[in-house]
Amino acid sequence: MRASLIAGMAVLALAAGCKTMTPEERRAADETTCKSYGFRKGSDAFASCLLQLDLDRRASRRAALYSDPFYNQPAIIYRPVVVRP
Repeated sequence: MRASLIAGMAVLALAAGCKTMTPEERRAADETTCKSYGFRKGSDAFASCLLQLDLDRRASRRAALYSDPFYNQPAIIYRPVVVRP
């Protein structure tokens, strides 16, 4: 249990340290992507496109977090048995 907590914290720390785009840069890239799909800025379809890109990004983050090899592993509890002669 403790190992999985430490591993999870390490993954989060690495993910936080690997931030390469500012929120403004990410928004601009998302707008460019939606424009390339043919949506016009200010339309409902454009807003839906931006929302879908954000939801996909969040789902990818969750999938990466929960794909940790220590996550969902059974806890092994060792209780020594003392045998007295």
